[in-house]
Amino acid sequence: MTKCPNCKTIVYSRELKKQLNVCSECGHHFRMTAHERIQSIVDFGTFKEMDAAMFSGNPLDFPEYEEKLNRDQQKTGLNEAVVTGEGEIEGYPVVLGVMDARFRMGSMGAVVGEKISKAILQAEEKRAPLILFSASGGARMQEGVISLMQMAKTSVALERLDEARVPFISIMTHPTTGGVSASFASLGDYNFAEPGALIGFAGRRIIEQTIREELPDDFQTAEFLLKHGQLDRVIHRSELKATLIKVLKMHARTPDEEGGQR
Repeated sequence: MTKCPNCKTIVYSRELKKQLNVCSECGHHFRMTAHERIQSIVDFGTFKEMDAAMFSGNPLDFPEYEEKLNRDQQKTGLNEAVVTGEGEIEGYPVVLGVMDARFRMGSMGAVVGEKISKAILQAEEKRAPLILFSASGGARMQEGVISLMQMAKTSVALERLDEARVPFISIMTHPTTGGVSASFASLGDYNFAEPGALIGFAGRRIIEQTIREELPDDFQTAEFLLKHGQLDRVIHRSELKATLIKVLKMHARTPDEEGGQR
């Protein structure tokens, strides 16, 4: 059994999985693991993971960092906080990156930045649309400035993708914060989000103390960002795959483009 944190309804966990981890009573979107997300949108049997053998080190000799990485690896079955690879959605080839908040709260260290950057370059090489699902607490504190460098690294890679005229679809899930929201997550040709997702850079309390004003109750939610022009659409999880198919269909390459012409 699972209790919805929003409406307090108790639902069967098996039924919740069938509903893509969305509460049938209030529509609350529970978090999904990276592989659950991939299974929900990618054609069966088409996903091929990239860079699965990449592991984080401890470049700054941060105390207990390696032990924390090992615990998260055992708990999640993942080597890092993002899974990247190639697949198809309704037959359309895509390059995919999915962050998993269970691993170090989806924080972005050197390996996360490298895997995302390599996925971007793969999308450029294959001329296949790039889809990134973000779920992150921001930069990884145990890697200091090395973590902050990933903001520039991923942004520069996306600039190359833009010059190659390959579409980038960014989908922000709960939560997308800190250095991730301030870099690749906000640079999509299409910026989508799930309902109720927390999206922002600095924390609410820090902002209120800085500007000495009380912020709206819905501040830093997906709906607030949509209202203020920072998102293109807030999409219910049950409608996400159909929306992606429409976007991919619009950007499908013509026979001339398949032959290398622009």
